[in-house]
Amino acid sequence: MVKVAVFVSGGGTNLQALIDARDRGELPHGQLALVVSNNQNAYALERAANAGIPTAVCLREKDAPRADFEARLLDILGQNSIDM
Repeated sequence: MVKVAVFVSGGGTNLQALIDARDRGELPHGQLALVVSNNQNAYALERAANAGIPTAVCLREKDAPRADFEARLLDILGQNSIDM
């Protein structure tokens, strides 16, 4: 089973479509294993929690190098053994 991370920043309507597809058995080879947001107030994080999917927030600090943000993001994905 491929462990999939979904990236969100807002309401999470696309995430909800994936959750619904999962619940209908339409994702037989993928596991929605993590939802990552760059917005700690994104409603998508609540959708994920309601669906039993772990969440993480990765904020890009103002004036910080993009590489720092990307390194933290890769660390989150690695800690969760994300495949895709």
